[in-house]
This record gives sequence, structure tokens and C-alpha cells, in this order.
Amino acid sequence: VRSLNNIGANVKRRHQPVIRANIFKKPLDSTILNKLDDFICTFLDPSPLRPSIDPEHSMSGYFAPAEELPPTACTEVAVEGGGGPLPSCLDGAYIRNGPNPQFVVAEGRRRPYHLFDGDGMLHMIRISGGKATTFCSRFVKTHKHTVERENGSPFVPSTFSSFNGIATSLSRCMLTAARVLTGQFDPLNKGLGAANTSVSLLPGGGGGANLFALSECDLPYEIKVTEEGDIVTLGRHDFRSSISISSNNNNNNNNKKNNNPLLFLNMTAHPKVDEKTGETFAYRCNITRPFLTMFRIDPDGRKQKDVHVHSLKESTIIHDFSVTENFCVFVDTQIVMNPLSVLRGRPPVGVDRAKVPRLGVIGKYAEDDSRMWWTEAPGLNMFHSVNAWEEDGGATIVMVVTNALQVEELFESIGLAQLRLEKITIDVKAQTLQRQPLSTKLLEFGVINLAYAAKKNRYVYAAMIGQKGIDGIVKLDLSLTHKDGHVDCVVASHLYRPGCCGGEPFFVPKEPNNPSADEDDGYLVTFVTDENNGESKFVVMDAKSVTLDIIAAVKLPCRIPSGFHGLFITEAELNKV
Repeated sequence: VRSLNNIGANVKRRHQPVIRANIFKKPLDSTILNKLDDFICTFLDPSPLRPSIDPEHSMSGYFAPAEELPPTACTEVAVEGGGGPLPSCLDGAYIRNGPNPQFVVAEGRRRPYHLFDGDGMLHMIRISGGKATTFCSRFVKTHKHTVERENGSPFVPSTFSSFNGIATSLSRCMLTAARVLTGQFDPLNKGLGAANTSVSLLPGGGGGANLFALSECDLPYEIKVTEEGDIVTLGRHDFRSSISISSNNNNNNNNKKNNNPLLFLNMTAHPKVDEKTGETFAYRCNITRPFLTMFRIDPDGRKQKDVHVHSLKESTIIHDFSVTENFCVFVDTQIVMNPLSVLRGRPPVGVDRAKVPRLGVIGKYAEDDSRMWWTEAPGLNMFHSVNAWEEDGGATIVMVVTNALQVEELFESIGLAQLRLEKITIDVKAQTLQRQPLSTKLLEFGVINLAYAAKKNRYVYAAMIGQKGIDGIVKLDLSLTHKDGHVDCVVASHLYRPGCCGGEPFFVPKEPNNPSADEDDGYLVTFVTDENNGESKFVVMDAKSVTLDIIAAVKLPCRIPSGFHGLFITEAELNKV
């Protein structure tokens, strides 16, 4: 295994992590299987690779991987206008998750790599007393990460990059089966996900909480922030599902088979916490019937019984969902899963352009899907739910979501696809919906003041999508949607300097315990990387400012690549983990 210095001239040296091969002696069967893997990459994978899986593109620029970094001191930097100390409300930690391959391309071949394939890496900055204390970058030590590190090279098959023609697909399927049979890895019992999508803090019982790194193709991995400012992976977490399933089905023999804990292999990367009850609402998508399964996690962190959605007629990728006081809302998108596609040499995840998307509404505490209803929603391929709430005593549901305009680009674009923010108004009784665009700009990673989760809110903050990535942040005022003919709700924006790429913003309230505080009285935090000099910064923006002014910034001790979702955790919350 070698560093990035030979995969393309466009990968600059400062982006080149040096990954050394495993020094431990491999068993004979592992060595043989690795040779077969080399053969597939060298002779069966197409040449040239399409850009979305060609490491010369997918591992370069903003997406070039980084090395792990133990807790290291940070440096506060001056900003335009003088800047100052970090706001006191930022005492705690900001953690962002994202894909970061631990291995790069080996000599003499170009192993396919898609952005979504990367191992989960957590980047965290610790703040105390108005000062940034440490920064660290750590891999989530998943089963995939561990067995590939022991092997000295990647081998776990990828949904997006492993299946490139019939010969390649069938060969990789047989090779994967051989690795499982020889005990090299155990996907059924230990999972095969990368935990590279999001970070969630979920109630854990006794007033405590659990911190997780998540991806939707596996169970969450529990992580811990140490006193030294490091991140430790505690392990794969099933929310004590075997205990809760047993207790919930003592009098229901028909459900015992459906709720077998062996079937709890994955869950959404976007669970929703009901702050009133302390419950967590989640779901999982399945490749066999039932294709969608809802469930709750009680305030003590125990998974409750499954609610199977039989009215979803095919396996669909549902990346996110909405939860209100009484309802859960799902969108049946054009992104479908078909494992048999592998036999035809195509990835198991694809886009069905002939399919008409649907929106489905089900009771939050439904025991089954008998009262769930669906309505067609042409062109609605929801990617993320920003917020949702009820009006008119529950007769109306309002959602704010990001919608993929060109759904194929979600997988084939090296940067970000064409996504726009929409407001969806659902008439629950009539089972109809109306949609309204909130801006003409391409926007993704919408966030709100979390005190307004599942409540009517006014302000949304989102990342602007440029030609190479996220090039700024905008603020939208949802109250402007009531004005006739108003097509753009953007009321403030901040554009980064040329060559800079940011990520998802996160809103931190200035006075979190003040119920009378203005909804937008707080700060937006995110990481920004400057490709002109290879530097990354943690930036703090004034959410009330009409230009979203950067009021403080911290230079990070290393460059970090683009990522996905992040979370700010207060010191008080960290003490509960």
C-alpha cells in the first residue's frame, strides 16, 4: 500500500497521508485472496474508471484523505474586524463525521473508490473557557476498519464501487464469500459498515446519554470523548435489542420471528429524539420484505418492537425521515436497491427514473402500518429532513427538506449534487400535499436551532453548493413563504474566499437555557479548508448578522477533508456520556 503521491498529479503533496502495510504475517488463505483481489482490480475493473470511482478524482482536492491525529494544541487566529475569544456557550466539543479511506491505491493499479466508501473519521475540537484546547482526528474502529487494517489492504465490498461489469461483480462476490468462509471477516454478526455519516447523542438511561457514529448500512458505533480530548470507539451498539425484544413479545408468538435480534443489522444515520419523552425514533431499510421497519428506543436506551411497513412495495433507499408530535413521514424515492443487479454487473443501488416517488404518513406510535397512507409526489427525492411540525391541531404537517433535482448525481457527482430546499405542506385529512421551493440556490445540509425541533420555526441555515463543493452558508426566513410570489427566502449569506470549502453548519444558541431568547440568537460553527495553503479552520459565525460574519476562528493543526454531518456537544452533555 502506498501514499497518494502516485495516483495523480492533481493530488498535492500536503494531501498525501502515508499508509503503511500491515507488518503482521498473513495466513496463507488471506495472501491468496489478496492476490485474487489484485487480479480483479488490475485486469477486470474497467479502464478508465468512471470519475466517481476513480481515485485520481475521488481522492483528490477537497476529498483527499487525512491521517489520524492524537489530541494536539490549536491556535486561535485573527479574523477581519478583530475577532475575539470564543463565545462562552461554545464550551464543549464540536465533532464532525465523514469518509476517509485508511488505505490508498496500491502500486500498479487503480482500485475503485467512491466518496461514500471511506472509513468513518471523526474530527473534534475541544473548547473550554473561551479557548480551543485540543483537536484530534480518529477513525471509528468498525469491524470493517479493523479487519482491513489487519489484512493490510481494503477488501470489504462497496455498494458504489465494487460492481463494474459482470466479470468484476461475480468475481468480487465469490471472493467475498471465500473471505467469510475462511473467517477473515464476519459481516452478519459484526457488520460491514463504515460509520462515516453522522454523529448523534441519544438518551441512555439514568439521566445519561450515549454518543454514536452512524451510517445506515450498519448499527451505530458507540464512541467516548476522553478527558484528554481524544476519541475512543467503544464498539457496535444494538440498544439491548435482544432483551427488549424478548420482553415485548412474551405474549405475541407471531412477532417473535419478525423481531429476531439477528435481523437488527442496521438503522438510519438520522434518528430523531423526542425531547419531551426522551424516546428516540428510528427505522431501517431492508433488501427483503418488509422493506421498511420502524422502531423506537426508550429513554433508557432499549430498542422496542419493530413495526414493519408492508405497504412499501420495493426496496428503497430512504436516507432520512421526518418526525412530528404525532406522525412519522417517509418518502419513497427513486433510489432503489436490487441485489440481483450485481449479477448483471451493476451496483445494487440505482435510480429508477420511471418510478413516481410517494410520501407516506404513519402514526408515531402505530402498532402496524394498517392506517398508513401514501400519496404520489412526482419529482420528490428527499435527501435530508431539516424540520417538521404540525399545525391546525394535527390536521396539517409542514416539512422543510432538501430535494435532489438530478437524483443520479447523488452518486456520480464528485462534489455535491443539485439539491434544493423545499417546504412541503401536507393535508392529513385529504391526504394531499403542496410543495414550495424556498430558494433558487443549490443548498444542502440544512439545520435549525434544535430547540425548535418538531416545532414551527422561522430560520433555516444551509450550505451553498458551488462547482467544487460547499462555498458558503445562507440563512433563510421561512416566514417569507407566506408572501405571494416570493421565490427566495434567503435573508443572509456568507461566501468563503476563493479556494475555500466548508461543511454542514451547526447552530449553537447563545443562551440555551433562556426560553425568551430569539430563535436566531446564536452562532453557526463549521470546519473550512483553504486549498490555497492546505490549512483548515474551525470558524464561528454570528447567526444574527446579515452577512453571517465570522467572529472567531481557530487554526487546526492539520488539514481535514470534506465531510458530512457534525454535532456540537456542551460540556454538561459530555459529562453525561
